[in-house]
Amino acid sequence: MKSNLLTSNKMIGTIKSFYPSLTKTEQKIANIVLERMEEVVYYSVTQLADIAQVGETTIIRFCRKIGYKGYHEFKLAIATDLSEKQEIINNEQSTDMVIPIASYIKDAIDETVNKIDQNALDQSVDALNAAKRIYFFGVGTSGLTALDAKNNFLRIGIHVDSIIDTHMQAMTAATLTSDDIVVGLSVSGSTKDTIDSLSIAKEKGAKIIAVTYYARSPITKLADYTLLSGGKESPLEGGSLAAKIAQLFVIDMLCTGIALINKENAKKMKEITAKSVVKKIY
Repeated sequence: MKSNLLTSNKMIGTIKSFYPSLTKTEQKIANIVLERMEEVVYYSVTQLADIAQVGETTIIRFCRKIGYKGYHEFKLAIATDLSEKQEIINNEQSTDMVIPIASYIKDAIDETVNKIDQNALDQSVDALNAAKRIYFFGVGTSGLTALDAKNNFLRIGIHVDSIIDTHMQAMTAATLTSDDIVVGLSVSGSTKDTIDSLSIAKEKGAKIIAVTYYARSPITKLADYTLLSGGKESPLEGGSLAAKIAQLFVIDMLCTGIALINKENAKKMKEITAKSVVKKIY
């Protein structure tokens, strides 16, 4: 079992102290975490389960056995440790941050381009165009993306709604039919409130489009169409600008796809909506 220089001794010590009491299956997880800690902090629970060749419940049991309430809290502890080590290194380096931040955001767009499935994108556009009602579900930063989506679609004359309150999501989902579609936004693909609401929508027959970083995550199990975005984030990077821009890039592709199908009406509605706010600008 090994780890590189950035790995915190605190997490290593915790895992090693519990190691003898772990089952053989749990020790497989421990070995992977110790060997790939800087990668594990970005893994979904499904992804780690796949790599360790164990069930997701075994991952949760491992986290609880070493003192954490669940997988997210476990990853948060790793991220905290890693950030403390990285901060020491950063303090010894140049304070020039413009280029690194710009590169990070550009990389998120490039990653999205490489990950996006053109067939899934085309099918998603067709499904949205045929839907009777369209809703965007998201919480936190993904909720802000949902609000941006509503703004973009409204400008081309497509009436959608963004629901960011979890109770309203659940109630709205319960009213849906097979004629409706929900776009679920979650970078982690494991946001419980969003997953719960999408599950209700699925039961009612609504189609689901998932926009997430992880191809293997709870949200993709519910999805009829999965659109992968770039910009991975650790628990300490929640609200990452790069991840949000990657989400917005996917939303823009969906919106552009709808506009191309309805060219004349989209052009007309852009003019109408632009004129409606012209007096609000000096």
